[in-house]
Amino acid sequence: MDSPAPALRGVLRGPLLTDAGLAVLLLAATAVAGPPATVTAGPTAGAPALWWGATTVGVVAVAVRRRWPVATFAAALLAAVSRMALGAGPAPADLAVLLTLSTVSTRRPRRVSLTVLAAALAVVTAVTLAVAAGGSLGGPLAAGGETLGAPDGGTAPTAWGGVLVLGPLLAATWAVGWGTRSRRAYLAELEARARDLERERDQQAALAVAAERARITREMHDVVAHALAVIVMQAQGGAAAFEKRPADTLAALDTIVATGRASLADMRQALAPDGRPDEGPGAVPGLAGLAALVEGVRRAGTPVAVQVDGAVRPLPAAVDAAAFRILQEALTNTMRHAGPGAAAQVLVSYEAGALVLEVSDDGGARAAGARGDVGRIGQGSGHGVRGMAERAALLGGEAAAGPGPAGGYVVRARLPHGGGAAGGGALVGPGDGAARAGDDGEAS
Repeated sequence: MDSPAPALRGVLRGPLLTDAGLAVLLLAATAVAGPPATVTAGPTAGAPALWWGATTVGVVAVAVRRRWPVATFAAALLAAVSRMALGAGPAPADLAVLLTLSTVSTRRPRRVSLTVLAAALAVVTAVTLAVAAGGSLGGPLAAGGETLGAPDGGTAPTAWGGVLVLGPLLAATWAVGWGTRSRRAYLAELEARARDLERERDQQAALAVAAERARITREMHDVVAHALAVIVMQAQGGAAAFEKRPADTLAALDTIVATGRASLADMRQALAPDGRPDEGPGAVPGLAGLAALVEGVRRAGTPVAVQVDGAVRPLPAAVDAAAFRILQEALTNTMRHAGPGAAAQVLVSYEAGALVLEVSDDGGARAAGARGDVGRIGQGSGHGVRGMAERAALLGGEAAAGPGPAGGYVVRARLPHGGGAAGGGALVGPGDGAARAGDDGEAS
């Protein structure tokens, strides 16, 4: 069972209880001093009762000052003026004026608190001028601080000091309260900014997690989809050739093993902590691995022609890896959806500041949901189509996919990289093992 001590401490530190305790303290201090002789032995009947009533109003105003700041200040000021009128000197209860004025400047806008301060100064000035001019408030209130003889031969201090003392005191009290308000507003702004920064940090962390999850999803889809497509086709071909061409079956099994090992290496790279391509085992090969990729697709039964336009040159690692994955996914889609007998054409063009990729096939029509629509790549249901669009977008490029003008299916992507210009090109036939540079370009 939890201890009630923390809750009790919270209640004791509450503002209402604090103000009530302060009010009781002022009342006790005033009661100890008691009303002065000018009140108890004065000629005015009922003066003590009026003095105690004004004292009570002042201390009650302190107790509820946070609830009604302006009203409680007015009540405290009226109580103090009432004691002045009785000829009484300052008492502890008169601190209610300063306490309530500080509350007004702390909890109310500057325009309101300045208006209240001006009204208080006007009242003090009026009382001071009235006494100085020979008026009577029921007791001496001289600006110089006179004393009044008491009936027992002593003196009772009634030197309030007038506007020359009370004016600066009220102004200083207002300034302290306003400074407290400004400091609280500043601290509140700092806390709000800290909360915003913490919220932004959490959002950035969530975005980073989502981006990493999307990256892993893209990589795993590309690796698994391509590997499984090759493995399934090789297994089907090997099974069909088992009785009449056992050597072809063994070749298919070797291809399956090699594809599986390469896919496992790619999976380890995709699940690496940073996910960046590197040069170690299992790294994404980039366009340097295009020849091996094309050869694997050909062995799976899909003829592929490769054309490279422009001078082959080194690319940034991110562009190189994205280009390889886009080509891999496009060729995988060709193997899975183009149908029997379909052939694919791959175009890699090194343009000024960008790498342009195009993969087309002459297969039959396919459902748009499986391959994506022209100009709307990424909105289809397939992860691969969305993955190609996301890879291009991450590099500031674009991608499109859809049925070709002469039939079949076409995937196009443009990946900016900031390189130089190049030109020319040459067609690489299905029987060639590697891509060749164009007539106007240089060999890789």
